[in-house]
Amino acid sequence: MHQFLVSVVAFIVLIGIMVVVHEFGHFLVAKLCRVRVEAFSIGFGPRLFGFKYGETDYKVCALPLGGYVKMTGENMPGENLSTEGADREAIQTQQADPGAFTSHPRWQRILIGLAGPVANFVLALGLMWFYYAYINEVPSVQVKTTTIEWVTPDSSGAMAGFKTGDVIVKFDGVANPTWEQVYEHLKLNANQYISATVQREGQLVPLTMHVPSAARNDDFDLSDAGILPEMLPGPISVAEVQPGTPAATAGLQAGDQIESIDGHPFHSVTTLLAYMQAQQGKPMHLEVLRQGKTVQMTATPAKLDTSWKLGFATMPPPYENKPLPLGEAWTKSATFCKQNSWLVFEVLQRLFTHKVSVTQLMGPVGIARAAGDAAEMNGWLPKFGLAGEISINLGILNLLPFPILDGGLILLLLIESVMRHDISMNVKERIYQAAFVVLMVFFVFIIFNDVTKLPIFTHVKP
Repeated sequence: MHQFLVSVVAFIVLIGIMVVVHEFGHFLVAKLCRVRVEAFSIGFGPRLFGFKYGETDYKVCALPLGGYVKMTGENMPGENLSTEGADREAIQTQQADPGAFTSHPRWQRILIGLAGPVANFVLALGLMWFYYAYINEVPSVQVKTTTIEWVTPDSSGAMAGFKTGDVIVKFDGVANPTWEQVYEHLKLNANQYISATVQREGQLVPLTMHVPSAARNDDFDLSDAGILPEMLPGPISVAEVQPGTPAATAGLQAGDQIESIDGHPFHSVTTLLAYMQAQQGKPMHLEVLRQGKTVQMTATPAKLDTSWKLGFATMPPPYENKPLPLGEAWTKSATFCKQNSWLVFEVLQRLFTHKVSVTQLMGPVGIARAAGDAAEMNGWLPKFGLAGEISINLGILNLLPFPILDGGLILLLLIESVMRHDISMNVKERIYQAAFVVLMVFFVFIIFNDVTKLPIFTHVKP
């Protein structure tokens, strides 16, 4: 219940900010072009409070799911108007109104359409610039190369030829990738083959990997591909040992540092967990550093919470804030936006070429889960990063040349500019009616897809 409430609140806040900023972009340019804006609303539904200034009603409404801008004459036939009866008269009246959206030059209407997505790009750029310039959380110590800490036997990574200690220098065409980029490209290539190059003992070794089909799932992790990244140097630090667990039975104590397991110098509990699952509960030899002395012990994992564990908590890695100079923060923010923008285009391209399944897309329920997870994570990067990514996604998707979206409006205006006359109202009505049906069907599919990925459903699958 707690996780559900956190996800709902985080979703409302996140999407609310994204949509309000998007609509503010339309509002600002509409005002500059002297289009009559009848309302600027935060939220939907019944009006709670607000004020009227000039011709615009600024208000807050009961349903806090974004907001909207209402411009005179912006309603399109087939979207929420008909070309027959009273609606036809309303359309003709709006066309004669100099303050109406449709009465302004096409180039102004195109600018108004572009302003919403541009506002989302500016928001993402601004958020990440603020994060890098004033927060920028970084591990006090970290491994900066894409070094593999361990490879699970018989996994996709092992069959591809990856080995412990390899440094990935190229992955699916990306040179010197980060672990985030490796993960993203695995997700994009579910059940396909990709190429990689690793540096091993001073030599470059080309490899080909088959990405497991599980990469389509929301809970897919690098460990599911059998590749465990080396993120931090140093041993695994024990913060707490739970009584009655294998760790307590073996003699492990708070403050111990696990230097090796069966001779493997693991640096993170994630790798240790993957190793225990692969060993299926076999006894392990631990070399532990305690108060400057080395202690040898044997621990036998037990099934705890459906997976093999020892039963101890680790010390969180030390982080520190290292704000960047304003110029460097701006460059890093621009790089973040550029990489995430190209990722959206790559996903779209792979969707149209059937290399990525539409079931991998995330809808409102999936976004709510991601927002809830980010809200409960330590640090500010998950929160700023997710907000930036969603803002970029919202901006790009709204620019797609599909009727009802901003990109569809812009496309029709460009066509009319080339034709030098307006498209027939009847034709527009049919276009928007068809687009509305397609959009609703797609929306229902995405919601259904999101719901089937909820833990309550995935846990009952065979």
